[in-house]
Amino acid sequence: MVLGELNPDLILANYSSFPEAGKEVVVEDCTLTLGSASAICALALAKLGNEVRFVSQVGADLYGDFCLDILRAAGIDVSYVERAVGAKTGITVSVSSTRDRALITYPGTVATFDGSQVTAEVFRGFHHLHMSSYFLQTCLRSRMEGLMRLASAEGLTTSLDPGFDPAESWGRDLFETLKAVDLFFPNEVELTGLTGLADAERAVRDIANGRTMTVAKLGPQGCLTVVDDQAIRQGTFPVRTVDTTGAGDSFNAGFLQAWLNKEPLCECLRWGAACGALSTLASGTGSQPSVQHARELLDAYPVGGEQSS
Repeated sequence: MVLGELNPDLILANYSSFPEAGKEVVVEDCTLTLGSASAICALALAKLGNEVRFVSQVGADLYGDFCLDILRAAGIDVSYVERAVGAKTGITVSVSSTRDRALITYPGTVATFDGSQVTAEVFRGFHHLHMSSYFLQTCLRSRMEGLMRLASAEGLTTSLDPGFDPAESWGRDLFETLKAVDLFFPNEVELTGLTGLADAERAVRDIANGRTMTVAKLGPQGCLTVVDDQAIRQGTFPVRTVDTTGAGDSFNAGFLQAWLNKEPLCECLRWGAACGALSTLASGTGSQPSVQHARELLDAYPVGGEQSS
């Protein structure tokens, strides 16, 4: 089950130069696709063969229809997605290249969704709860810890991807929420913002709370986690990158795919890295892999995670 924000992405791909105030630049491609970290992860999990329920809110508008049609087509249960009359579905504009991307977001219903329709019954029949975009979802944010605890009480494991904080205040309340979370998926920028530490391994150790496993996504440097005071690292897979938008969310889905199937931790990191890499082969969510596609890449590079103390 995935609970969180839902909006489309407008991807402006491969800019000639990054835009500056008062100037105009040209991009090579333009794609309107499913956006929002929560929904991209949900779609990736569905493509990996999982039964997925999505809980969210959109406006009664064209963008809301667009998002729901994509989720339904993937077989995702959207019966708990509210349509807010008079509200606008948000949208994110991603200005991207093969190296990185910058995001501009109009929150819309992302900011007004509070998860008030969620009761214990919503969790029944599911094994895991994933949530994303802690800082963007201003109404849901204060309820996340309680929802995580409710899910745990119903027997679900839990995970959280914080996303970037547009205010760059990196509120300490996140650390209280993490006490109810099993898996935490920050990237290197978010890690530094939360801890003030530029070294990823030190930052992961700094976040440790005795419960939560932090899995750090480090872009070209791969990923790492720390277990029993030992750092476990996984490099990237060589692919011809087209667009990095949503790669971190696809990484989350790949890691969860292996973790929920009780795979060894090194294999979970490999699945995350493989699914993240494959998702960059096209703009939007078009190249998110199936299990077969992911296995083909994993089999082509049968190397485990590198361990260091």
